[in-house]
Amino acid sequence: MAWVGLHPAEGRRFDPSGGASDTSSGRLYRPGDVGDAGGEPLRPEVADVSRLARRLIRKTVGAARADEAPTLARLLAEHLGQGVSSLPVVGANWPVYDHVNVQVGLEHWLGEFGRSYVLVGITGFEHRMFTLADLAQPARDPFSPGIGSISMVSLESGPDGATHPAVRCALYLVDETGGPLALLVHQVQDHGPGGQQISVEVTGPDPERSSAALDELRQAALAHNVFRGQVVAFGSEMFGPAQAPIGFQRRPSLPREALVLPPGTLEMVERHVVGITSQREKLLAAGQHLKRGVLLHGPPGTGKTHTVRYLLGRLEGVTVVILSGQALGAIGSACSIARSLQPSVVVVEDVDLIAEHRGMHPGQHPLLFGLLNEMDGLGEDVDVAFVLTTNRADLLEPALAARPGRVDQAVEIPLPDAAGRRRLIELYKGNVTLDVPDLSRVIERTDGVTASFLKELLRRAVLLAADGTGNAGGPAPTASSLVVREVELDAALSQLLDSRNRLTRALLGSADEAP
Repeated sequence: MAWVGLHPAEGRRFDPSGGASDTSSGRLYRPGDVGDAGGEPLRPEVADVSRLARRLIRKTVGAARADEAPTLARLLAEHLGQGVSSLPVVGANWPVYDHVNVQVGLEHWLGEFGRSYVLVGITGFEHRMFTLADLAQPARDPFSPGIGSISMVSLESGPDGATHPAVRCALYLVDETGGPLALLVHQVQDHGPGGQQISVEVTGPDPERSSAALDELRQAALAHNVFRGQVVAFGSEMFGPAQAPIGFQRRPSLPREALVLPPGTLEMVERHVVGITSQREKLLAAGQHLKRGVLLHGPPGTGKTHTVRYLLGRLEGVTVVILSGQALGAIGSACSIARSLQPSVVVVEDVDLIAEHRGMHPGQHPLLFGLLNEMDGLGEDVDVAFVLTTNRADLLEPALAARPGRVDQAVEIPLPDAAGRRRLIELYKGNVTLDVPDLSRVIERTDGVTASFLKELLRRAVLLAADGTGNAGGPAPTASSLVVREVELDAALSQLLDSRNRLTRALLGSADEAP
């Protein structure tokens, strides 16, 4: 038979022998003693009187002191004075992607000399709308927000997985030279087009000081903005933080030799994107504007994205905001970041995808018009470059022609010519030895293909050389002696040009059906 262990609050303990004993009498209790099926009810004892007395005292004291229990309203009254319920409150909202910047700015502001604070956690804030003025009122609803643990969230603050803890909802009771202040930080859900936002409200005996404190916080959030000088992209990764509005990327480092473009093409792009930033002071002194738009167009796989990666590597310390795929709808937010953190670059990949795509609300213009309007709305002295890429310049031309001046340099990234294909083969062979006496035949057979096609061609040739199948089943070479010969290169090219690989060639960017 199993013994029943009673709660220690009842004055009983577990006995190692398998029963439970009363700490006052030492008596063992078996299942029958607690009134289970087939057992006797408990008999009153003298010790029960003292237990009942202790319980009665606890309940009586708890009821008497219920009105003295700490509440958010009492904490605010003790900190700011009894007139706290009528003090004016000032507030501001930030988009959810700025949550980490609000937190970092707040920490710097709180850490300034002469300022101390107490952080109070708030419970019951989920799915509730309330303000700092509401918290200052005596609670009439038993389900009103109360005092509890501090709810935090870990937010991305840099590349390579860097994060920073941020408050979701809490009350800061601040003491400073100018007097006491109270700040409410609250992650709220706006059911309008703004979506989720970060709200900060401030109140204190001096309304002007409250407004000034909010302005100081806004300036601190901008001065210590973690996006500044970084490469950020809207949209979350599959295995990253859930629903992350914005993420950090490593700044690419691509050598100039990795780009194979027609003569003068790269220099034109560099001069327009990098050169204007490097000469901004001279241009402003000469009365010239800084904002500019560059359109990189050409067939898929020719190197547009490669060119963008090279540019970003050249723009060390410049803020870069990347939009692509489903994140193309965040054009307004991207331009807001670019304006605030200039010098900056906004990269819009495959901009043709938004040429006909409209927003969620009826009557809205295509997102491309929104982008062009954002570009036009920037001041002449704003150092922001827009780099757009597209495979379908024909879809963009009517919109760009209707709004001239937004894009002031279009650069074609064409299919590589014979000289370009030869350079690409040398580039993509990597560290292996290319033992092909004459590449003329390969160069001729690859007329009309893209850089992506040639990159795949070299990879397949190296794979054939590695497993020895390109040499009529000869012995497989070792890694240190890997040589790609003409037989492997021809075999790889024949695979790609086979009629069964028409779709593969289209995906890699082959312009025609070479024999």
